[in-house]
Parts: sequence; structure tokens; C-alpha cells
Amino acid sequence: MSIAAVGKTLWVLGIIAWYLIRRPHERRAKRVQVVSHRRSPSERIGLAAALLGLAIVPGFYVATGIPDSADHAAGPWAVAIGTVAFLAAMWVFRRTHKALGRNWSITLEIRDRHELISSGPYAFVRHPMYTSFLLMAIGQAFLLPNWVAGLAGLAGFAVLFFLRVDEEERMMLETFGPQYRAYMEKTKRIIPYIY
Repeated sequence: MSIAAVGKTLWVLGIIAWYLIRRPHERRAKRVQVVSHRRSPSERIGLAAALLGLAIVPGFYVATGIPDSADHAAGPWAVAIGTVAFLAAMWVFRRTHKALGRNWSITLEIRDRHELISSGPYAFVRHPMYTSFLLMAIGQAFLLPNWVAGLAGLAGFAVLFFLRVDEEERMMLETFGPQYRAYMEKTKRIIPYIY
């Protein structure tokens, strides 16, 4: 098996892991009442961009090899870095879902008896779910030896993050007020101690 094929296989396994982690939380979330939400066109665009960049474009590339004109040489070091990034992404992704419990939702929602979570990965960053997506996008860039498919994840993540994070923080401030403001002063957004 070539290095490029190993990278593609590891990317597919990472996507399967992502789905297996997310699915039970998605099913459980449907049973908890939503009391308010911030669904908007910009949020839908952000979610669509993330899906396109982190799943559809790279999945199409893995399945078809298109666009092969954007291929570049695959190296074992790149696959190793991509694997570590993807493993870290799945670890953060799982820990984030576990910490959120009944508060989790795919869209910007406040659920019945919503709590401000500041433990687990939330002790280090306010938005560890975005941290996991960023790590996933970095992993994808190293695992897929194609400039379009590899970098599509970073583009999709950027659109989601910049269209959504400010609105998410406004919603949390409105819901939790001074408690969330104090939490903001103690934590960074997605990269511990940096940003």
C-alpha cells in the first residue's frame, strides 16, 4: 500500500470515528427540549461549509482521485503528523461531547436546564468543539496529498468558526451573564493560552 493510500485510509477511519462519537449524542439531544435558539442563514452557511470542507470534498477525492491535478507527493512524516492531529481531534471531540452531556446541540441552542460547562476541555478553552474541528482540518491537510481536498477542511473550518463563534458567545452572555463573562476572562477561545 502506498503512503498516499495509507493517508486516505486513515482519513476515512477518522471520519468513521467522528460519526461513531457524534451519533449517540445526536440521538440523545433530540429528547431534551430547546428553549431558545439562534438558527440563522449565516449559521447554516457555516455548517454547510464545514460539511463541504471536512467531509464532501475530501470524501469525493478519496473515492475518485479528483482533482488529480492538485495532487502532491505524500510523505511518511506528513501521514504521521496527520494521524497524530486526527487522533487528538477525536480525543478532544469525544471529551467535549462527554462534558456537554445534555447541553450538546449541533446548532446554536439553549436547552431546558442548560448549564454553563467549565470542566473537562472547557477548563482550557471556551469552544473545544471548534478546537477538535481545527485539529481535524490540520490532520486532513497532512493525510490527503492533494492541495484542494487536503486544504478544504481548513477553509470549511474557517467559514464555520468566523460566521458562528461571535453569535455563540453573545448567546452565552445573554443566557449566563456575569458568570459567562468571568469564564471568558479565564479562558481562550480555541487554543489554550493563545487564542
